[in-house]
Amino acid sequence: MYTIAVDAMGGDHGSFPNVKGTILALRKSKKKFKVILVGDPSTFSHKIPKKLLPYIEIVETKDVFGMEESATEVLKRKESSLYKAIELVREGRADAVVSAGHSGATMSLATLRIGRIKGVQRPAIATLMPTETGGKTLVLDVGANTDCKPEHLFQFAILGEAYAKDVLKVPSPRIGLLSNGEEESKGNEITKATFPMLKKMDAFIGNVEGNDIFNNSVDVVVCDGFIGNILLKTSEGVATSISKLIKMNIKRSPRALTGALLMRRVFKLLKKQIDYAEYGGAPLIGVKKPTIICHGKSNHIAIKNAIYQALSFAESDINEDIAQNIASYKIDT
Repeated sequence: MYTIAVDAMGGDHGSFPNVKGTILALRKSKKKFKVILVGDPSTFSHKIPKKLLPYIEIVETKDVFGMEESATEVLKRKESSLYKAIELVREGRADAVVSAGHSGATMSLATLRIGRIKGVQRPAIATLMPTETGGKTLVLDVGANTDCKPEHLFQFAILGEAYAKDVLKVPSPRIGLLSNGEEESKGNEITKATFPMLKKMDAFIGNVEGNDIFNNSVDVVVCDGFIGNILLKTSEGVATSISKLIKMNIKRSPRALTGALLMRRVFKLLKKQIDYAEYGGAPLIGVKKPTIICHGKSNHIAIKNAIYQALSFAESDINEDIAQNIASYKIDT
């Protein structure tokens, strides 16, 4: 039975969504697993149903690492809920960790305390983007590494391919390098230098553009964390703006309002598809144990799905595959 450590105090809304999401995950799951909630029990222990007590352990701490704090300070905060949750994984008491707290601090702690997989130079944060056919595209890196070398991008492709195969169950993932054109000659100096490296991979289909992320023409998209984070934030903003524009224009027209009522189910499905809560969180790929970094604004649905994502991650052979695949490629650095 797997055990997931949850930073019960992480995120913008304190313990409420973390605990509620944990309870929902345990209730809805067909598989049995345990959760260790790390935080101040006075804020949430009374909310845990008696039936779930055998599956929930509490590690008490009152210190919370704030979202506004510098990520470099987290190593000094050994009593914080985030630090303790990651230490549970390092010590082997938990198989994975989920946190909606400070993303930079979570990444730093996981890399330094849990450690990197052999051969991995830099772990990467990945995210799932919806496609127009109802599928998903894995994009990495989306924030862990703002300045990258070509060999880092090459390794991101290896990390992404392994995650797509082992966790997302994509049999033959197609890997693309994000650029400003499909031609091999397009891109900046880093992408141009990365292209010949990626050609060593059978799964590499070449350069892809931003629109390809959403049209189901690729399964894994590789970029540096600076570009990836802008892409992620822009996509979230566009999705939110489109929803607001639709609502605004519907209110202006009685005919549009009538149509909207008929299309209510379609709008509901669309909202669900672009809602980050449906994906749970972003896996930090490349560290020795599953680490899921959730949005600071995560609700209980997001936490529930993040826990499920952590379970799927823990059940896979991804780390062994990553180490083997990195060792199998000979890349001059």
